[in-house]
Amino acid sequence: MARKPNTVRAPVRRAAPNIGPSRAVRKKSAPRSAGARENAPYHHGALHDALLEAAERVLEREGLAGLTLRAVAREAGVSHAAPTHHFGDLTGLVSELAAIGFRQFNAAMAAAGSTGGSGLEKAMARAKAYVAYAQAHPGMYGLMFRTERLDMTRPSLHEAASAAFAGLAGAIGASRHEQISEQALSLEQAAAIARAWSLVHGFTMLLLDGRLADVLRRLPKSTDAETLLDAMLRSSVGRPSGQ
Repeated sequence: MARKPNTVRAPVRRAAPNIGPSRAVRKKSAPRSAGARENAPYHHGALHDALLEAAERVLEREGLAGLTLRAVAREAGVSHAAPTHHFGDLTGLVSELAAIGFRQFNAAMAAAGSTGGSGLEKAMARAKAYVAYAQAHPGMYGLMFRTERLDMTRPSLHEAASAAFAGLAGAIGASRHEQISEQALSLEQAAAIARAWSLVHGFTMLLLDGRLADVLRRLPKSTDAETLLDAMLRSSVGRPSGQ
């Protein structure tokens, strides 16, 4: 009797080599889950701060128009859902970022005001630090005063912004040799605060926008923006109302 041909051996051996490599490739190239991407670069609890740091970089590089939740996620190298999970929405994110800006700003003001000298000299030092902070962090400075984009009821932002105003009121009070409570201002005290704030904030915005270049061009070559600010402050800060 003739032997039957072997029909089992070849199909089994040919199928095996085609399965292993293709599976290995798919496993290696498959993207990580959103949770894996979010947690991999950071320890637990660190992602919140990392997102804010990323947001500040995006803000200073691309401006407020470029500051989106997706842009922040890309900058931090995490999933697009991560900023929403930590801040709720873009308003929540920019409000927390503005709170950081105010805290940085307040620290700079406090350091400037801690130098020796008269109340007027300390107020002038704070004003110069105000402008210097804005020049160093133009994006953050601009965000801090975009009230329509912020949720001022958020505790962190409300506290930091209130501290900034208290510092301003205290500096103006010292330059006027009187105690000022930011909770209850007289008309003269409010006028002094508004005058000083308007002067420094207006100067800062003109400087950042390049609108003072023409004025500076007309002055002696040794005159820079800081010299101009100093002259303005000496004639205005601490001046009694009506003079």
